[in-house]
Formats: sequence, structure tokens, C-alpha cells
Amino acid sequence: MAIKVLVVDDSSFFRRRVSEIVSKDPDLEVIGTAVNGADAVKLAAELKPQVITMDIEMPVMDGITAVREIMAKTPTPILMFSSLTHDGAKATLDALEAGALDFLPKRFEDIATNKDDAILLLQQRIKALGRRRLYRPIVRPSTPSSPSTKAKLTSSLSASVRSVRETVTSPRASSLVRASGKKYKLLLIGTSTGGPVALQKILTKLPANYPHPILLIQHMPAAFTPAFASRLNGLCQIEVKEAQSGDQLRPGTAYLAPGGMQMMLERGGAYGRIKVLAGTADMNYKPSVDITFASASKIAGGDTLAVVLTGMGADGREGARMLKSVGATIWAQDEASCVVYGMPQAVTAAGLSTQSIDLENMAAAIIRESGNG
Repeated sequence: MAIKVLVVDDSSFFRRRVSEIVSKDPDLEVIGTAVNGADAVKLAAELKPQVITMDIEMPVMDGITAVREIMAKTPTPILMFSSLTHDGAKATLDALEAGALDFLPKRFEDIATNKDDAILLLQQRIKALGRRRLYRPIVRPSTPSSPSTKAKLTSSLSASVRSVRETVTSPRASSLVRASGKKYKLLLIGTSTGGPVALQKILTKLPANYPHPILLIQHMPAAFTPAFASRLNGLCQIEVKEAQSGDQLRPGTAYLAPGGMQMMLERGGAYGRIKVLAGTADMNYKPSVDITFASASKIAGGDTLAVVLTGMGADGREGARMLKSVGATIWAQDEASCVVYGMPQAVTAAGLSTQSIDLENMAAAIIRESGNG
């Protein structure tokens, strides 16, 4: 049975274009279109689509408000279309925090250089979201827009971050994960679709004195990573920054790989030094989890805890294989709490992951394993 899609945009041209692309795939069916957020809320309740594509800037009701309304009344997987600007990045992150699960650039030439590849990617993203079962959201008050201190932001987070799904505890959830006693020098986290919310949920629970440097690899456009790093830094007790070449790794600091670039680890200082490269045109992901993981295997070796979170595809599997070969510990997010189980499934199916942990308990497991929990 085809996945039912609702297309929401105030531009008749874009509604028609997206509808045509969706309808080309026999596994997808457009069951309605909406011209603003208010119409989207109404049609979501009436038509019960399995996926909604949503614009951000619209009259009557904007896309972010519509996402909040839909997730409160008729929870539905939502794919946002965003402009690749600073303001577009901030708005998209707001939409993800409100409950949207994924995003793509609104200009198709920004999705992929080849038109056919862009069309295929859009179809794949919609199908991936349509196959996931959403749980009833936990609706909480919105995050204050201008808190005065990090402490205030952190203390209010538990009451402000929306959860798109209720936690389904894995049989091997972190409540059952006991610290191995192993000593580490580095934490790596790689993710894609669903990653921004997952990273925020984990990183905001880490204490300011977390004992290791953290490298974050999130599939994300170049325009988005500065805004994402800034947002995380404001919410977290640890420091979060967009990585730059020459950064000396410090405990309690997370370094986010810049969008459109590759982040590698090289020797230098007590924990290593970051090197940011453009990479080659044939690389599927910029940044790539595989590349960062592989470089860490040569520098930090077995003294590494690597975690693969929600995301499409298999990026991270080969890098995890290299880490595993030198004695590193690999964990994966469990299927029930993933937006898309592709990346965690790849490392789990390859026999590389020793634990499958649900998102709600991942931070506690990391803290415990790192020796300060």
C-alpha cells in the first residue's frame, strides 16, 4: 500500500512540483495539499496522512507553529523544506525541536547536483519517514527564547524539549548496561536523520565535568552547523563548538563537524588535534562518520567509545569496523527509538556494536561507562 503524503506550501508552483515528484514513485501517494499551516493542521486531522512535507514561511500560520499543532493533536512524521541561510537554519532547528523529523533544502539544486539524484533522495526520505511508527508525543512548554545563563537554559530543558515518541525501552537498554571499567580518551557520536534532536537529548544530560573530548558528526548542510553548535552550546553544561582546523581537543568540549567538510583527528596535544578538509567530490557524505571514525582509530585507538545514532544509510559502519579492530567500544541506538534505523542497524548487523540502547537512556549509559556516573 502506498504511503499517503500531504504537501504543504504557500507556493502553487512548489506544491505542484513536490506533488509531481512524490506521485512518480508507486510507493507514494499525494492525498492532499495545503496552502498554509492552518490548512495543514486541519487536513492532517481529516486525511490522516502518513507523512507531511512542510514549508516554514507561510501566511496565516507558519510551518513551525503548524508542526507544534499537528504533533499535539495528530502526531505525523513531518519533513521540512528549508532555505540554506542562517535564518533558515535557525527556523529548521526550531521545527525539529517542535517535532519535525527531517529536513531538506527547498532548492532542489542544493539537495544534489544531479536532478534525478535530488528527486530520488526526496522520495527515499519520505518513504523512510512513512515506514516509522510515531508514538504519542510528550508536549511540554516551549524553550524560553532569551534565558540569561547556561544554567537557566539547562535547568529548563527537561521541561521544554519535546519528545516525538514515548520511550520504548530496549531489552538491552542502558538501565541494564553496567560500566565495563574500561578507560577512555575520546567519545565519538555519528548520526543523520533524526540526529539533531537525538544529540540535543544526549548532550544536555552530560555534566560540565564530563572527562573526555567529544567529536560529533551530523549529516547537515554548511549553513546549519554554526547555528546548531551555537544552540547546543547554549543548552548544554559542556561546551559545544563548530570544529576548526587546529582545535586542540579538551575534556568536556564537543566539536561539531562543519557541514560540507570532513573532520579528521591528528596527533597534537594531550588528546589530539582537529583537521578540517574539503574532501573529494565523490564522497557521499560531508561530513562523513566513516572518515572521522577511521581517523580516530589511528590516533585514539582502542581508548574510544563510539556511538552510532539514528540515520539513513550505512555511514559509520566501515569506520566502526576500523575502530573495533583496534579495540574500541561501539554502541548503537536501538530500533524503537530511532527516526530511521539505517545507520545503527548497519553497525549492529555487522556485529560491531556491543550494545543497542534506547535514546532516553543513552546519556546515562555514556556517563556511567565514562567513569563519572
